[in-house]
Amino acid sequence: MSQKKRQKSSIFTLGLSSDRDYFLENLSMLVAAGMPIVDTLDAINKEVRSSRMKQIISLIREDIESGSTIWNAFEKTGLFPEHSISLIRLGESSGKLMENLKVISTEQQKNREFKSKIRSAVMYPVFVMSLTAIIGVGISWFILPKLSTVFIQMKIELPLITRMLIGAGNFLGLYGHIVIPSLIALLLVIFFFIFVFAKTKFIGQYLILHIPGVSSLMREVEIARFGYLLGTLLKAGLPITQALDSLANSSEIFQYKKFYTHIRTSVEDGNSLQKSFSTYVGSEKLIPIPIQHLILVGEQSGSLADSFIRIGETFESKADLSTKNLAVILEPVLLIIVWLGVVAVALAVILPIYSLIGGFKTS
Repeated sequence: MSQKKRQKSSIFTLGLSSDRDYFLENLSMLVAAGMPIVDTLDAINKEVRSSRMKQIISLIREDIESGSTIWNAFEKTGLFPEHSISLIRLGESSGKLMENLKVISTEQQKNREFKSKIRSAVMYPVFVMSLTAIIGVGISWFILPKLSTVFIQMKIELPLITRMLIGAGNFLGLYGHIVIPSLIALLLVIFFFIFVFAKTKFIGQYLILHIPGVSSLMREVEIARFGYLLGTLLKAGLPITQALDSLANSSEIFQYKKFYTHIRTSVEDGNSLQKSFSTYVGSEKLIPIPIQHLILVGEQSGSLADSFIRIGETFESKADLSTKNLAVILEPVLLIIVWLGVVAVALAVILPIYSLIGGFKTS
């Protein structure tokens, strides 16, 4: 295959994370079963649906058949993280390729599980609040303008809440076709810049990390990922500086990414983890003091990888429990918010009727 095509395939790897994970999972299983690497690539290539992924696998196969090392063939694709390439390189040189491929596959699976925990915790409240907002806008836009005509014909003094509701309904009745799309567009732009845009999404992360319940869950998930990833990478033979570098590059939370980068730089300068933690302001808010002491004990006893893995397992269990508890806590809060909205609309409709009935009795 030409060099031009090779460069093109290295560029267009965006959106192939799920295909990459599928490839690594099957690669580790088939290699562990004793299948030659070239036959393994052929078998996986037949199952992959993405044409771009098929092209990447073909490039890897072509390089290996031409005498290239496996890690070098993987590196040329530009699809795999640096620490995965390092693990493949270590495994290939030490005869532990099968074990290191399994480590990479398990790590990808754990990352998906950690992300899934956060998504499952956030999805329910977002869905309920979005549905409530849609129903509220629908009532205000289509029903309230009709009710306002009825209330005006009553010729009675309307309560404040009814006047506010009628005013909102009349406004949406006249300008809703402009206001609603503009509001939706504005919210989408705000959401993009707060939660998606790389240079400003730290604002959204800061807000989320200060929401009671959600903040503790995100910290537990991040510490679980911190412990598991460092533990498995160190146990597989990766140097601690490369492991920390991989952790910093893969973390999506700005505060933790900055913290990991500091630790990596400090360790590279020859400092211990204990000094690296102590020189970072606010490290106890990111990694609790007892966990830092556990890491330091592991560092001094030469069992650092095992200590990290224990931390990962402990906080993964905590994250599972927090995910369940968060759903239980949020449900009544969301019900109260929805109930308040329903009560407000009901009062706005019922109070004028009571006033009208009272007027009939006095007359």
